[in-house]
Amino acid sequence: MSTTTPAFEAAVAQSKELSERPDNATLLKIYALYKQGAAGDNAEPKPGFGDMVARAKWDAWSKLQGTPSSAAQQQYIELIDSLS
Repeated sequence: MSTTTPAFEAAVAQSKELSERPDNATLLKIYALYKQGAAGDNAEPKPGFGDMVARAKWDAWSKLQGTPSSAAQQQYIELIDSLS
């Protein structure tokens, strides 16, 4: 598990106060960047086809495989700032 920065933690709090709900593609990107920034590479088992939401989240996170947590945190911060 990686160490989170105060700026990342502030962006996570800010993400909960967005004035508009982002579209689904943006929500998946937010989720994936958060997971990569907070937990690192996806080591969870792949969900089955029956749970489409969990599968989409897993796929989005897995696409960031190998991205350093610090880089994912920075991208998360920038994305949340762009949505505010």
